[in-house]
Amino acid sequence: MKYFLLLLFGIGSFSAFASDSLYNPKANARADISKAIAKARSEKKHILIQAGGNWCGWCIEFNRFVHADKKIDSILNSSFIVYHLNYSPQNTNYEVFQQYGFPVRFGFPVFLVLNGEGQLIHTQNSSYLELGRSYDAEKVKEFLLGWTPAAFDESNYVWMKK
Repeated sequence: MKYFLLLLFGIGSFSAFASDSLYNPKANARADISKAIAKARSEKKHILIQAGGNWCGWCIEFNRFVHADKKIDSILNSSFIVYHLNYSPQNTNYEVFQQYGFPVRFGFPVFLVLNGEGQLIHTQNSSYLELGRSYDAEKVKEFLLGWTPAAFDESNYVWMKK
């Protein structure tokens, strides 16, 4: 049992150390999101907020997964400004989560999609994107493509006018 606890502590410590830069408990989330909105507006993109923490294995895995898949990484880079919203004992970001309707009810990570004006247009429960111990590439692509600015571009739907 003693060795199990040491191993568990060691893995947890390594995980937190390895992902230290993904979520910043000291960040001013409101200010950072405001900057992301301004950047998204100027670049005609949406904002993808990945809420979680350095303690969250699924959060770290999602970040690894999307950057390892060239197609998904390309969708992210071309259509979204990504922000990692921290939730931890050091900084719960209560007011930010309150502003977006407490998406933490879906667990972590949870994804918020904001348009270039900063309006929340979608909240995504990440469990629907999972496959085994990682994520399903097709489901992740479908999720992201469904919430790109192009998905809201009326000119893509002229075929509907009769």
